[in-house]
Amino acid sequence: MHVVLVEPEIPANTGNIARLCVATGSSLHLIRPLGFFLSDPKLKRAGLDYWEHLELYVHDSFGDFLAATDPLRLFLVETGGASLYSEVNYQAGDYLVFGSETRGLDPELLRRYQDFTVTLPQKDVRSLNLSNTVSIIVYEAWRQLDFCDVKNLF
Repeated sequence: MHVVLVEPEIPANTGNIARLCVATGSSLHLIRPLGFFLSDPKLKRAGLDYWEHLELYVHDSFGDFLAATDPLRLFLVETGGASLYSEVNYQAGDYLVFGSETRGLDPELLRRYQDFTVTLPQKDVRSLNLSNTVSIIVYEAWRQLDFCDVKNLF
């Protein structure tokens, strides 16, 4: 799987997501502008000592990301998405796209991929923390793939 963060703003969230990517065998794509430097101590601390194991890509724009990866399937995660995240049949190689913590994804991008937007059910809040949202969806996708590439799962 591939996790894509579009213009992430909070270094600790991105660090936690980086650690999640290592734990699940996912790659991480960061799309600029970033709200922090890649050398930020909060980013490094949240990712612990897993950075050397992370498959990390940094792209200058969403267009550059598309040109570099040419994704077969991508799902944009946003409040009010077309489908529940659990209704998708995920496949190996899918790209899961998440917006920034305060702005979400660009409305034009959501219109362009409106049939490929997913959401988490929630009540009484505008949104969940980004790293929590990424965790829920990545683990659901990985579960559907029978936790592929894990030795001695239990």
